[in-house]
Amino acid sequence: MHPKALLDESAALIEQVFKFEHPADAVVARHFRENRSLGPRERSTLSDSVYAILRQRLKLEWLARSGSGSKWRRLAILAFPGDRAFVKSTLNDAEKTWLDHCDAVSDADLMSQHRHNLPDWLATALGAQVGNDFDALVASLNQAAPLDLRVNLLKSKRDAALASIRQAGLDAEATPYSPLGIRLAGKPSLAKLPAFVNGEIEVQDEGSQLLALLLDAKRGEMVVDFCAGAGGKTLAIGAAMRNSGRLYAFDTSGHRLDALKPRLARSGLSNVHPVAIAHERDDRIKRLAGKIDRVLVDAPCSGLGTLRRHPDLKWRQTPQTVAAHAELQKAILTSAARLLKPGGRLVYATCSLLPDENEAVAGAFSGAHSEFEPLSVRELLEALHVGQAHALCAGNSGQHLRLWPHLHSTDGFFAAVWRKKP
Repeated sequence: MHPKALLDESAALIEQVFKFEHPADAVVARHFRENRSLGPRERSTLSDSVYAILRQRLKLEWLARSGSGSKWRRLAILAFPGDRAFVKSTLNDAEKTWLDHCDAVSDADLMSQHRHNLPDWLATALGAQVGNDFDALVASLNQAAPLDLRVNLLKSKRDAALASIRQAGLDAEATPYSPLGIRLAGKPSLAKLPAFVNGEIEVQDEGSQLLALLLDAKRGEMVVDFCAGAGGKTLAIGAAMRNSGRLYAFDTSGHRLDALKPRLARSGLSNVHPVAIAHERDDRIKRLAGKIDRVLVDAPCSGLGTLRRHPDLKWRQTPQTVAAHAELQKAILTSAARLLKPGGRLVYATCSLLPDENEAVAGAFSGAHSEFEPLSVRELLEALHVGQAHALCAGNSGQHLRLWPHLHSTDGFFAAVWRKKP
């Protein structure tokens, strides 16, 4: 594609994404479906441009003000990836001079908001938590996430899977915390990788793997993944159960559960039962009350721990949406807790960085449910032989899992665990 046409295409896509009516990845995917003539290089350029602007929005919008022409064209020029000579080949002399001036601006010339590229409310909330680590956290959130895989123990072991992946020519290493994790360098396509096609590995962030490990599901048990989504943790739990017992995958979205089906087929699992529910009080849930051994509630949340993958979320979430999430999380957690039999384990988790969705929800549940005893996440991880368990937990007590991108190279995750008293 000619550079001018590619730049125009990029500007048009950026304008669509910045309506924030739908998640950025969905908008980009729809654009590619509607423009199938775009080749792999064009798609990569367009996607990289969109995500660069979402990550550095405040900085690039500030720089764009000094240019001329359409706002979306100016942003597309600033975010265009790769060799500047390529994009300059379609610019006039004034635009080239403007771009050179913009490229010469250093971080020292920027105001704080143009360095952290967060809405003020979120910058304040994160700064209050991490203090002097704020710049390191922001830097990590503005980087693309690595590609993590989980080994399916029904079909392989980690050492064997690593050898297979390396034999295919990919650069891979074991993850430092999850005993089932593998981290790849770059973002290689897995579609034709034998280990992926055969179901020996599955894409899953290392932090997400630790949530499934915390549930510690056993052979022959009755288990519920209460907010299963596309089933990443469901698959991990089913493998931990050695394909025995009964694992219910609940979700209010039948579309997300449909995405689980091909993954299930690859995994070799037959103990998983996807169930679309209307809401957390659905009658199909009530029928299982008091019968379940373990329940994972990976609750709907702001998703702000996943900004490395979904940088649009920082512009789509607000304090009001966070508060609404917290109310829903409390309702879901209370409903899910009714499923457990005496002695059963309850795990509450989010991929949020905010205490309002994490410690506050867990504390409210503990205060209202004396029949549930909080468990130490650190002790549970140590019993599971997870390396450096103390470094993964918040505070000296080790009561909660608290994962941070700048500290652990995972998405941001929180988890609390309870046991229902006999």
